[in-house]
Amino acid sequence: MKKLLGITLALASLGITGVASETKAVELTRSNVTMEANAAPQWQHDRGRRNDNRRARTVRQTRVVRQGRHVYRETYLVTYFGNGRSNSKLISRVRIS
Repeated sequence: MKKLLGITLALASLGITGVASETKAVELTRSNVTMEANAAPQWQHDRGRRNDNRRARTVRQTRVVRQGRHVYRETYLVTYFGNGRSNSKLISRVRIS
């Protein structure tokens, strides 16, 4: 649809200006090629970004932590996203000794 609109506008501008010289015709075709090359990647970029959050993996991890004289077992819920980010949330902290 965009190609058809671009060709129609190019032909209309040639008809309005009358007989165009060869240099103007060459410049006109260069501008059409640039416009078509810039129009294509817009939707592809958004589609890739949208799927990043769907590929998330959630894992439960525990670790032993010492704070002063006390020892605690902390349980975390870690979510790994497809774009490389991670999110951790403390679920529980139990005193061992």
